[in-house]
Amino acid sequence: MSGAHSLTLTGVAGDPGSAIHRLDPRAKLLAMLAITLAAVSTPLRAWPVFVACAAVLAATAIVARVGAGTVWRRARIVLPPVLLIAVLIPFMRPGGTTWSLGPLTVSEAGLAVFAALAAKAAIGTVGAVLLGATTSYPDVLRGLAGLRVPPLLTLVAGFMYRYLHVIAEELRRTRAALASRAFHPRRATDVAPLGRASAALFLRTHARGERVYLAMVARGYAGAMPELEPLRLARRDVAAVGGVLALLVAVRVAAEVAGAR
Repeated sequence: MSGAHSLTLTGVAGDPGSAIHRLDPRAKLLAMLAITLAAVSTPLRAWPVFVACAAVLAATAIVARVGAGTVWRRARIVLPPVLLIAVLIPFMRPGGTTWSLGPLTVSEAGLAVFAALAAKAAIGTVGAVLLGATTSYPDVLRGLAGLRVPPLLTLVAGFMYRYLHVIAEELRRTRAALASRAFHPRRATDVAPLGRASAALFLRTHARGERVYLAMVARGYAGAMPELEPLRLARRDVAAVGGVLALLVAVRVAAEVAGAR
């Protein structure tokens, strides 16, 4: 299988015919944005909001039939570095009860902050993963354009994604050519062949990119690809976004009222 195909072009997983997959991409973008903002803006004392966000994401994964393994394989690229930074907070933030772990001291306030950061990072990451698993990348760009995101941003994002696969394919071919010549870099003197291969990779990628652009122009590209089926918000799309917003607002208000007592 070629590199361009081994990098899944759409990233879609689960059941493509599910109700979640068939939602308008604008509705899914708005719902994910609402969940992320709700999680990020919520203090730890309003923990029911985190539970509500997690419940919505879990229900989405179940309906879309996106397995936990798929979510974890995609989320583990982002989550470990974030948690690695956050894990230092319990040892650095004073406040509340403290516990000694050898030369280190863990504070209750630090643990609370770590828990809040971990929950926010997990919810935001899983939300993005589920969006990518239920919406193809071109549809995400169409949804962003439909939400009036500046065209330049969607244009750059689209070209970056497409040319990433061009570079990956050329890199695969370059590595295959080096391997066929029994080249296995192990010493510092192997830098020169790698440099020449990198220069050749750049030139081949540039030429391939020009061919891709000309092919796009031949298919009607003029700053944006022509749409065969314009996006239309259906009642189910509005109901899905409205339901998520209503749930998050209700839980947040209830949590704030309970915390104020």
